[in-house]
Amino acid sequence: MSARTASSNGAATGTALEPVLSALREHQHFVMCAHEKPDGDVLGSGFALGLALRALGKTVHYFLDDEVPRNLRFLPDAELTQRSFDSVDARALYIFLDMSDQSRAGEPLAWVPRERVIDIDHHLGNQRFGAWNYVIESAAATGVLVLDLITALGLPITSSIATCLLTAIISDTGCFMYSNADPHTLRLAAALVNAGADKDRIVEQLYQTRSFSGQKILGRVLDDFVLTGDGICYSSVSQALLEEFGATHEDLEDVVGALRAVDHCEVAALLKESPDRSYRLSLRSRGRVNVMEVAKSLGGGGHFRAAGATLEGPLPAALERMLDAVRAEMAAERRSK
Repeated sequence: MSARTASSNGAATGTALEPVLSALREHQHFVMCAHEKPDGDVLGSGFALGLALRALGKTVHYFLDDEVPRNLRFLPDAELTQRSFDSVDARALYIFLDMSDQSRAGEPLAWVPRERVIDIDHHLGNQRFGAWNYVIESAAATGVLVLDLITALGLPITSSIATCLLTAIISDTGCFMYSNADPHTLRLAAALVNAGADKDRIVEQLYQTRSFSGQKILGRVLDDFVLTGDGICYSSVSQALLEEFGATHEDLEDVVGALRAVDHCEVAALLKESPDRSYRLSLRSRGRVNVMEVAKSLGGGGHFRAAGATLEGPLPAALERMLDAVRAEMAAERRSK
């Protein structure tokens, strides 16, 4: 795959990219850092960049304070993630991927000083928290920016790297269902398939495989959901329900997407109870309501169509806060027209 075919139109040029490329060339030791509750974009991006840097003879570690989700364990290098810094060189740079601020990486990475941080991201409102920042908010996925970097470094896109990057793109475009799957993104995906990305396996793992427990949970969520008159479709999952089916939060992956598919739904919301009795809120929009603004008002963040936050319980209070925040944004959208 040629550099001309692979790079983002315009995104790989300009001042933002060059300092990051210099840092990647000049330093020897790197740590790939994923956000909490890792998804296909952050892991696919991190493994792809790690594979490329290792091809340059660099030392790469993958720090992850979570288990790799079951449906992403097929990714190259997924078995190399670690939860300690024991083997990391003191001079290492830490590459934070797919997060708008450093706090998204969780407490274990809060200590990393700005002067050792490379920030690669596509989220709206990124805080440019690194000494080096490559942030293109219009990119469909962080994986697109990693593709820019690998191409600009003059490295080949191997089949392993292509599989990681296509996973990132498929994950953040909802298997090309979202509006960010524009013609340019589709061309990038096609180029990655031509480079050897295993599209069929990616789609099967991300969208066509669900655990028995996850499928049972999905059925209960769909049985219990509420659709309000103003287009908010919501449901919740309690710890008791998770225990009943022997399920985990991992089994809830994209359950909120099933709520979004309900006719007349404008915003879908799923509240998932955590062991500490707080609730992890996942939000999805049909495209008319900016759920990133909803999440921000609740202390979270994300994208226009997909966002999240953490709310304190009990459930009635969490639901009230969520509904109030969604309706406030709906009202703001109406006023702006």
